[in-house]
Amino acid sequence: MAFDPMKERGIPLDRQVRSWRELAGEPYDKASVHPYTRCRVIAMNGIEVDAILHSHQWARHTGDLDLKRQLAAIRRVEQQQQKAISGLIPGEETILENTIGYEQVAVDLTAWIAQQEPDPYAKQAYEFGLLEDFDHLYRYANLLDLLEKKRAEEIVGHYTEIIPGRPTPMEHRHPHDDVRIALDHRSADPLSLLHALTVTAAEQQTMNYYMNVGNRPTNPIARALYLEIAMIEEQHVTHYESLLDPTMSWAAMEAAHQYNECYLYYSFMQQEEHPRIKEIWETHLAMELEHLRLACELVKQIDARDPAEFLPQEIPEPVLFQSNKEYVRQVLASQVNLTANLADFVPMDELPEDHRYHQYQRAVHAGGFIPSEAVIQEHKKAMSGQEYRLNTEGPHPVEWLRRSQAAE
Repeated sequence: MAFDPMKERGIPLDRQVRSWRELAGEPYDKASVHPYTRCRVIAMNGIEVDAILHSHQWARHTGDLDLKRQLAAIRRVEQQQQKAISGLIPGEETILENTIGYEQVAVDLTAWIAQQEPDPYAKQAYEFGLLEDFDHLYRYANLLDLLEKKRAEEIVGHYTEIIPGRPTPMEHRHPHDDVRIALDHRSADPLSLLHALTVTAAEQQTMNYYMNVGNRPTNPIARALYLEIAMIEEQHVTHYESLLDPTMSWAAMEAAHQYNECYLYYSFMQQEEHPRIKEIWETHLAMELEHLRLACELVKQIDARDPAEFLPQEIPEPVLFQSNKEYVRQVLASQVNLTANLADFVPMDELPEDHRYHQYQRAVHAGGFIPSEAVIQEHKKAMSGQEYRLNTEGPHPVEWLRRSQAAE
């Protein structure tokens, strides 16, 4: 029988609060953890943070004290869930090592979602952003090798290639060209709504992370690279959040968040190979089932609506962290030259010279210093003209992005 989170019963809310000892578990071993276990930890941390922030925003926009109290009670548990997940990341994992994990999440989670996405426009939006995060992974991998003498392949395994995507210097667009057309929750496939919530949360977490850790490196090029890529993450959050339907009520959005948490915990516990972390996913799913039940009741009470109108009747196919090398290469080969013109995706060479894209490019690149290019040049200086790449599937699919020195 298919799993329907709206019919399952979880742990009652008054039994969900855990002790400090229960929450402060052992971190994973960074030397032996599976790359996709690390990815699942990073992804679920972002999902919990996004749900918490949504709850806080709703609480700030209602005067109903009973509703505020219910949101506070659920939010307190979700804060505990987030702390349990965040605590799995070991302190000895450096900021740069953690960053490589963030970018692997961005690449392989977005690639998987794009392949499952039923809405053509949303699919194009995911593929567009995918190529940019793919390039960020390559830039940070070169920085990691340059500053810490560590190979990013030891973090990503051989599941994700590390080669240029859409070059970061080309990604900087005028803000008007990062706003997309929203999905309509009344007619869209419910899976599309979950996808948009998932990718928005993941990118929001990455943006916040870079905003907070970008000032921690002492190397000037490292600080500048975090600054530059953090600005692209701002673009990505704008890009993905605009897919969300702004006509959904606060209650409906709360139910969608809670359903999405159930969906992802259910998905990840199917795939998780780390026994202790799998147990966390299972426990949190049992908690989220109750959160979903309470959120659905709010939809019925406040909106006088059945949440089954916009939520899946049974859990969709589980979200998988898996290698997407061939798919990424296909998207690279066909879309590397795309940019945006308002809500449309167009080839860069179709934009007139006076387009705001070129004006914005001239503003941010004024003076000729581009951190994402500087890190590659510094790596080449330090490594006898070589840059760091992890090619496992042959030459780069885009000829002009193949490196000029050394065999692929």
